[in-house]
Amino acid sequence: MGVAEARRRAAGEKLPRTIAIDGPSAAGKSSVGYRVAQRLGYPFLDTGAMYRALTWLALQRGVDIEDAQALGGLAHQVDVSLGPPLPGSPERCSIWVDGEDLTPMLRRPEVEAAVSLVSRAPALRRAMVAIQRRLARRGPLVMAGRDIGTVVLPKAGLKVYLDASMEERVRRRRKEMVALGRAVSVAEVRRNILHRDSIDSSRKTAPLRPAADAIIIDSDDLSEEQVVERVLALTDAKEC
Repeated sequence: MGVAEARRRAAGEKLPRTIAIDGPSAAGKSSVGYRVAQRLGYPFLDTGAMYRALTWLALQRGVDIEDAQALGGLAHQVDVSLGPPLPGSPERCSIWVDGEDLTPMLRRPEVEAAVSLVSRAPALRRAMVAIQRRLARRGPLVMAGRDIGTVVLPKAGLKVYLDASMEERVRRRRKEMVALGRAVSVAEVRRNILHRDSIDSSRKTAPLRPAADAIIIDSDDLSEEQVVERVLALTDAKEC
């Protein structure tokens, strides 16, 4: 149990059982969500990692990544489970599929190239939403993604939408990739983010947008710690 949760429970108060954190690519959802979960003593789920895991699986099993129904069928056939982050891993949670830890595969170049196409398949998204809701029913959870507050957990106790300027998002994503040993230019990172934004905002199923009751936080002029503290402060204003 985290310090914040212990304090609230000692006072007879309750924390939001589920916290949804949405936002565009490289807005800081995973880093902030993970740290908020740590402070509260909650598990953390990065739904983007789930889509990456299914992308890797589709590529390995020879599933046509342009066949939405085949992708949906694959998602219905597998058992997905959540674990804590691995030591030294850049991921904020580990994703197991059919008993195999796929976390080390999530940032491979072939996954990076295909995940946008795979994740917009309606049949796959429906299957993934069912899995994500099942995980949320097991207990308190912080969940980050692009459609958590609008689709996956529309009754989440707290909904946050993290945003940042394109310049800041490019800077953050390039820093992440350089840390992983991948030499990329600013222009390449910008193109990739613009491409992902276009797919996320224009897809027919669960397009990226803030939930009507989400609290929007622009993180351009905030440190990661300041964003974490703002989200934690919002939990103090919620009783669920």
